Amino acid sequence: MQLYLTAAPGDLPDAGRWGVRLAHVAYRIGSGSVLLRQNLLLRTQGGLLSLSDAEAPAVGRPEQLARQIWQECGLRGYGGVLADFEEPPTDDRAALLIRLRAILQANRRRLYVPEAYGPRVPGATVVVCTALSGGSFRQRMQEAADRWGASRVALDVQRLMMDFPLPSPTGEGDPLTVEQLAQLWEELQPSAFYSRDLCARYFTYTREGKSHFVVFDDADTMRTKIRSGAAMGFAAAFLTYPETKDLLHNILA
Repeated sequence: MQLYLTAAPGDLPDAGRWGVRLAHVAYRIGSGSVLLRQNLLLRTQGGLLSLSDAEAPAVGRPEQLARQIWQECGLRGYGGVLADFEEPPTDDRAALLIRLRAILQANRRRLYVPEAYGPRVPGATVVVCTALSGGSFRQRMQEAADRWGASRVALDVQRLMMDFPLPSPTGEGDPLTVEQLAQLWEELQPSAFYSRDLCARYFTYTREGKSHFVVFDDADTMRTKIRSGAAMGFAAAFLTYPETKDLLHNILA
């Protein structure tokens, strides 16, 4: 299984020193179906092209944009494309990904797509999030393998950090930043426990008469998730550099 760090151009000097392949978070969809590139040094080579659809207009010319993306891949020696699409699926995005998948496949490159686009882009590698606050991690991974085929699954190894009020009838918690989790840990000095089902750690605390349940990843749980994916024959795993840089030494150990 191939491991990637997703990193923006400003993080490349630090992210590059870890010796892990990079997915370059430097590309987005522009008006007129053109590929826009952030400040990326000309010498940048290898890894993946990471394409964002944040606040992007509709793709009216999917063939044109797909060709531009492939030209950039050829120029920089990218091994494929990560479609980092966060908006709900749309027909125009699906048309782009279908065309891009055909071009990449013909040139022995991979296209990684969000799980929501998996049914709409045959043959693409489907990216499945590992940050679960309920259910079973191993069951979730097995379901993905059964549905898509293990060799067509990649892991988005997000760093889980959530604070749930108890009781939590909606099952929704508040996301924590790295700094907020560290502050809670320093204030409370809690005893943390391991959840085999979630493949994550957790602790509880009480504040202003209200109970809270905090579930989070550390280097050990993230490494376990990566190893589980590798053992199942998954294609790749993605770590986001800014949110994991303080853990990378231990994750990669």
